[in-house]
Amino acid sequence: MAGTPKKNLMLFGGRAYPELTEQVAKHLNVSVTPQSAYDFANGEIFVRFEESVRGCDAFVIQSHCAPINQWLMEQLIMVDALKRASAKRITVIMPYYPYARQDKKHRGREPISARLVADLFKTAGADRLVAVDLHTAQIQGFFDGPVDHLWAMPLLAEHIRDKYAGRELTVVSPDAGRTKLAEKWADTLGGTPIAFIHKTRDPLRPNEVVANRVVGQVKDRLCVVIDDMIDTGGTITKAVEQLLAEGASDVVIAATHAVLSGPAVERLRDCGAREVVFTDTLPIAAEKRFDAMTVLPIAPLLARVIQEVFEDGSVTSLFDGNA
Repeated sequence: MAGTPKKNLMLFGGRAYPELTEQVAKHLNVSVTPQSAYDFANGEIFVRFEESVRGCDAFVIQSHCAPINQWLMEQLIMVDALKRASAKRITVIMPYYPYARQDKKHRGREPISARLVADLFKTAGADRLVAVDLHTAQIQGFFDGPVDHLWAMPLLAEHIRDKYAGRELTVVSPDAGRTKLAEKWADTLGGTPIAFIHKTRDPLRPNEVVANRVVGQVKDRLCVVIDDMIDTGGTITKAVEQLLAEGASDVVIAATHAVLSGPAVERLRDCGAREVVFTDTLPIAAEKRFDAMTVLPIAPLLARVIQEVFEDGSVTSLFDGNA
């Protein structure tokens, strides 16, 4: 008996950020598969899909915001449910990769939690991972299968280029470790100069960074400070203050993931930056937004990637060979 294989795309979304899943569904012109998901009294999570998923090409979206462990566990359970219901292929879409900062051992007896997350998804039944702006590129090697590492830089850089056309720009890395990313930004913006903040730590003041000097040309220029995520905002706001003290005419902050823990919003609002630009890989509540904040939609990019994966196309081609 011969049969013609038929592909069927189905989209699934966790409870952490349903608005993003709906936006992606709208761009794909599909509907989000209905599901029952709730917590038991003791905190255990239950998920059941309301339609047959047998033989489908499943895409499971979850944004890992706080409480991160709950949403990570929910996505793992969704993947397990799909595997046991005979989905043909399961692609995990996590715009913000959880535990990405724990990608290596700095000292003995520490975990490599980013690797553990990849192992958990593989065990649960994931065939492919998709993430936006991983904290370090090496995380791609932690998962035993295809990993699509998407870049938000073209989206952010286009906004900067259009809004500040005609201004003399310098791309600034908040520390020496992100100078390669700054170079890519500079190329995208047309060959602008780059600079970085040389940081030191006071041994008598643990967990506190002291930004002490700027390396590069920033005087009388619009400085674009770039990073992959902003959590508490301490490092990036100290960089802004240092740049303004060194004579920068204006400072714009551009980052992909708005984690925004603790005092981050107040720090960003009061640091003197002209504009703070994020993508919406993570939900940003109304009370965390302020006049100088711009949030760019990531859903069109995710939808294009899902379409390419479903049609066995090239994800790399979406980024001019850089992903």
